[in-house]
Amino acid sequence: MFVVKEIFYTLQGEGANAGRAAVFCRFAGCNLWTGLEKDRAGAICDFCDTDFVGTDGVGGGRFETAEALAEAIQAGWPNSTHLAADLGPRGAIPAAKFVVCTGGEPLLQITGDFVNALHARGFEIAIETNGTMLPPPGIDWVCVSPKAKAGLVLKTGDELKLIYPQPGAEPEKYTDLAFDHFFLQPMDGPQGLRNTQLAVRYCLDHPQWRLSLQTQKVLGIK
Repeated sequence: MFVVKEIFYTLQGEGANAGRAAVFCRFAGCNLWTGLEKDRAGAICDFCDTDFVGTDGVGGGRFETAEALAEAIQAGWPNSTHLAADLGPRGAIPAAKFVVCTGGEPLLQITGDFVNALHARGFEIAIETNGTMLPPPGIDWVCVSPKAKAGLVLKTGDELKLIYPQPGAEPEKYTDLAFDHFFLQPMDGPQGLRNTQLAVRYCLDHPQWRLSLQTQKVLGIK
């Protein structure tokens, strides 16, 4: 059984894949916070701004099998005729189908069968995880976002995206890990502007790190 908050087609707003068309599959549930406001103060991670509770989002629901969920994700990708029309007369090869599995914490639910079912449908698979557990084999793009109060188990991947600033999760703690890209993303909220200024300054002083902005919020898209 897979419990999914929502499935929707949009542009990736953050990190190395920013601007890329993707189907987002947001899994319900997280191991660092229940998602309920009454529990936020005592949560391992208390700054999440995402609603991952329940199955009431667009495309959300309970899926009995990996095949059923993969089929729902497939239905969220535009059909090939639509894509070909957008590509113009030169007949370019359509872009690879791309799905971003996020949450909550997607690795609470993602299985090898689910990965295989998506690959069978031609999807490139990305995950956005807090890094407290290991993924099954076959994930194509791994984005880890460490949290200060949570033990980091997944220490290798494609990108490390650190919400900044986080007391106890300073960037220098992660610079030697085996990631291809290192991003600082300003923590949103009342101090968002100040946090952005701090992140800009840190990236200027430490060029290993690149700035990631939540462009979906700037654009007003999902």
